[in-house]
Amino acid sequence: MIASLKRQVAAIWNSIVFRLALHYSALLLLVLVIVLTILYTQTVGVMQRRIDQQLEYNAYRLQQHFEQYGQAALSHDISRMLEDGVSSDSEIYALWDDRQRPVAGNVTDPVLLDLPQERITEIPVYHHNGRSLSRVVVRRLSDGSTLAVGHDMRDQRALETLIAEASLSAGAIALLLTIGGTLMFRQLLEARVAAIRRTAARIEAGDLSQRIPASPQDDEFARLTRDINMMLDQIERLMDGVRHVSNTIAHNLRTPLSRMLVRLRTAEHDPAQRDDAIRFVIREIEDLSIVFDKLLQIAEVESGARRQAFSKVDINTLVLDVLDLYGAVAEEQDATLTHTLDPDAVLDGDRDLLASATANLVDNALKYAGRHARVHVATRQVDGRLTIAVQDNGPGIPAHERERVGTRFYRLDRQAPGYGLGLASVIAIAHLHGGELHLADAAPGLIATLDLPAKKDA
Repeated sequence: MIASLKRQVAAIWNSIVFRLALHYSALLLLVLVIVLTILYTQTVGVMQRRIDQQLEYNAYRLQQHFEQYGQAALSHDISRMLEDGVSSDSEIYALWDDRQRPVAGNVTDPVLLDLPQERITEIPVYHHNGRSLSRVVVRRLSDGSTLAVGHDMRDQRALETLIAEASLSAGAIALLLTIGGTLMFRQLLEARVAAIRRTAARIEAGDLSQRIPASPQDDEFARLTRDINMMLDQIERLMDGVRHVSNTIAHNLRTPLSRMLVRLRTAEHDPAQRDDAIRFVIREIEDLSIVFDKLLQIAEVESGARRQAFSKVDINTLVLDVLDLYGAVAEEQDATLTHTLDPDAVLDGDRDLLASATANLVDNALKYAGRHARVHVATRQVDGRLTIAVQDNGPGIPAHERERVGTRFYRLDRQAPGYGLGLASVIAIAHLHGGELHLADAAPGLIATLDLPAKKDA
């Protein structure tokens, strides 16, 4: 039982949520204590200063009255003030002659005669209401007599006690509310965090489709939930991509490896075919090497490692270089390459990768449009976006196939040369630059558009 309780206490204390809530509550409690302390000292202090000022004023006035009219007038004045009914229960007045014999007042306690002169002293005093703590100022008069003026602090101390008890009660209530609020705050945050932990546990168990339940409130946890879910979506897409690539690579390797194995076994029993078999195997291995080079390039692009090499790129110069590169190919198949260039087409990026993406689009346009193809490349910069559009007059791509053509190793026409990695590479390069690849019908043909963020002015 004790061990279980210790574990529960340790679990609560080890919770960062609890400690944060506790520290915040302790800060609030400290502020409350400071405020109550200031309130107490200011209230009590102001009242006591008023009493002391009144004592000093009364003592000075009575002393001046004595100097002008003598002891008898002073005695009469003291008797009159004690009988006027104004604060009579708390006022203390005493007058002794030069032989320390009581002359007037409501106090005869000789201890007042020994008090220091001209200074307010707080001592217990016996008077008509009994013994009580009082503040007293004593003045020695010119004829040797002694005047004492004081104030019974009984009501003042009762008020101070009431304020102190009220402050302590408020502090105790605040402490209880702080503890309750801390536990409630911990429970509330723990419930929000628990949803994230449960989802993480299910994902760790292998279910990548799990997502954190969305909250209707647009608070920090809701935004964190959206960010984590977006991250999980991306992770699931990448994992699906890895599985797809692994399966596709295995499938695409099986066929060429089988062909090479058959040719080599045939050549093993027929020396006349050995040279042809060697040449065939070399071509197959070269093709596989090209496939792996493209896969490595896509993986490098998707990792974001090339983003560090970004610099200012003149897209128009890049497009002209690509068109010049494919000029011989276009001439061979009686194709026409044209362009329309925006003079402001500039962005931050990796020139080699952007050139590769543009070349892939031009190569696909020439390949699928065939002889007498008309390929037009246009650049345009507007509203902070830069587009590179490659349009052809070929057969185009059916709308229901456009989502799949960017998948690795997917080829719409299996008879056409290639490996099904061109558009996958273009999409990866577009994502690296914060853009997208859009495919649209050109009626006839296809428009492939790289939509990229333009260079921002410094």
